[in-house]
Amino acid sequence: MVRTRHPSPQTAAVLTALAEAGEGWSHGYDLCRALNLKAGTVYPILIRLAERGHVETSWETEPPRGRPARHLYRLSTAGAELARAVAATARARNGAPAPGAARLAPGTT
Repeated sequence: MVRTRHPSPQTAAVLTALAEAGEGWSHGYDLCRALNLKAGTVYPILIRLAERGHVETSWETEPPRGRPARHLYRLSTAGAELARAVAATARARNGAPAPGAARLAPGTT
């Protein structure tokens, strides 16, 4: 029997924030600030999502002078599907659209 695990509220928030960015890249630090979550919460979520193929990662190619390159994150196609499923579950549970539900696929508006 396969058990379906639902993402934690923090994971759902990260997925929604990345979905809102569309095809744009996000920095982990910016996600921490926007979601009011600690780095010790956000970065493990991003790592797990990347390992499962839901998030694409890259290094910043041209960091500002005097600062090291930062890691960048965005949803993969599979991640966008997961974000849509999370939003649908939230809508079904709450009867209202989840934050960012109008834009839950890379490249959509």
